[in-house]
Amino acid sequence: MSWSAKQYVTFEDERTRPARDLLAAIPSGAVRSAIDIGCGPGNSTELLVERFADATVRGLDSSTDMIEAARKRLPQVRFDVADIDTWNDTGPFDVIFANAVLQWVPDHATLLPALVSKLAPGGSLAIQMPDNLNQPSHRLMREVAADGPWAGKLAEVAEQRTEMADASAYYSMLKACCTRVDVWRTTYHHPLAGGASGVVEWFKGSGLRPFLEPLDETERTQFLQQYQAAIAQTYPALADGSVLLPFPRLFLVATR
Repeated sequence: MSWSAKQYVTFEDERTRPARDLLAAIPSGAVRSAIDIGCGPGNSTELLVERFADATVRGLDSSTDMIEAARKRLPQVRFDVADIDTWNDTGPFDVIFANAVLQWVPDHATLLPALVSKLAPGGSLAIQMPDNLNQPSHRLMREVAADGPWAGKLAEVAEQRTEMADASAYYSMLKACCTRVDVWRTTYHHPLAGGASGVVEWFKGSGLRPFLEPLDETERTQFLQQYQAAIAQTYPALADGSVLLPFPRLFLVATR
């Protein structure tokens, strides 16, 4: 699946806020090496550079477009193109930061302990994942995908997002290999200008991408029109024309 750095950063402030909240929960201590896995265009990596000024900070992402944007943003930082589930760097790292990426990577019961194994003693794995697969915004994506001439092309797309476990399950899988695990869930409410069209623009940079990528230009236009009509009914505009988009996210900070 390809990603567009330009589309993603359309809502950079809103997308970076959870990364700031995640970073603030990492225990204080000496950090010599930190890596941002699924770094995107480097907005979250920039936070690591600012917080850990004396550390060697790196970033990786599976998207060449994202990595190119990150290298332009932070030319002093090493960025690599790599898939997280096959990433074989053993570290050790004092901080592994994963903001809004692991929802795309399968088998968390295997993946998370493997990431912990790359930490130095006392190091922290910090994770934030959108917890919105059952929100109307994503349910409508699946319904539109199944109800149109593109249904055959999109039959398996909904499976690209990993079905998340609950907080207790994540706590258990991390507590088995960590000395401290902090888990919490926050729902942000993002005011988006433009009503339903603002919601569509938001998700064009994230959740809609796997649904749009297999379609030709005409199909994409029709899909987005159908999706936006459904969004308008589910997320009515406020008096000023904006929509307040609820966006739940799950946070995990595990210290080895």
